[in-house]
Amino acid sequence: MNKKIVIYTTNYCPFCNYAKALFKDKDVSFTEINIDGDDVKKEWIARHSGSTTLPQIFIDDVCYGGFEDVKELDSKGALDKLLDIKK
Repeated sequence: MNKKIVIYTTNYCPFCNYAKALFKDKDVSFTEINIDGDDVKKEWIARHSGSTTLPQIFIDDVCYGGFEDVKELDSKGALDKLLDIKK
């Protein structure tokens, strides 16, 4: 089953790059939405994630937080389970 992954990013954000690299390393497709200069999307992110920091990572329309949050899930093996990655 393919999961819908959306990563909201901004330019020159190292944690945004780390998040994208994490999913690329897992060979998982994702959609990147750069919100630089888009105040409407910034406001939407704040409402739907509870945070104004980036990246914000949504999997099947559920916000899992930023890079550090998702990296913690990964370190516990929970990210692979969430993404249905079989090892």
